[in-house]
Amino acid sequence: MRAKNGLSRFLLVALTGAALSGCGGGGEGPYITRVEADRQVDLSGYWNDTDSRLVSEEMIRDLLSRPWADEFRTASGGKPALVVGRVLNKTMEHIPTETFIKDLEREIINAGEIKVVASASQRDSLGGEKLYQSKNASLETQKAMGKELGADFLLLGQINAIEDRAGGTIMKYYQVELELINIESGEKVWIGQKKIKKVLERDQWS
Repeated sequence: MRAKNGLSRFLLVALTGAALSGCGGGGEGPYITRVEADRQVDLSGYWNDTDSRLVSEEMIRDLLSRPWADEFRTASGGKPALVVGRVLNKTMEHIPTETFIKDLEREIINAGEIKVVASASQRDSLGGEKLYQSKNASLETQKAMGKELGADFLLLGQINAIEDRAGGTIMKYYQVELELINIESGEKVWIGQKKIKKVLERDQWS
């Protein structure tokens, strides 16, 4: 009986050790280094956070330097209001366009020259909140319907990509296009374009 208990304890210890080894307890895990969020890191050559930030900065800088905004201020006496609409991803890779849209909005707002209006999905949330307030909030704190700022211009865009490969070298080419449209007249008042070209060289590509 004592020998049987000893064998059971031995098997339990052996199985526990094997389980821990299989879970990576005895091996080395991935080596991770934390870096600053604004540091440029390009591991694969695909579209990344640095591309999104640099493209938005350059394109909004060009947008603000063109005459359309001054012409609007002269005619209306106030700042133009802009809404950022859809940016289509026409590449074969996954690009989080929502992040790029937020980068665009941030650059425009921080410049302080143009008002930025909530997007369509955000306006739906605003409408729901106002409806809730109309039924539940006090009259003194309710926010009225029909008081939102109407946008004067709509910013739309798309991201295209071309990939060329020869041996261990890959060329990635991105073209970002943005168009600003007068909502009332339908006139295109600005078209911006930014190109990115990356060359990647490795001994062997899978």
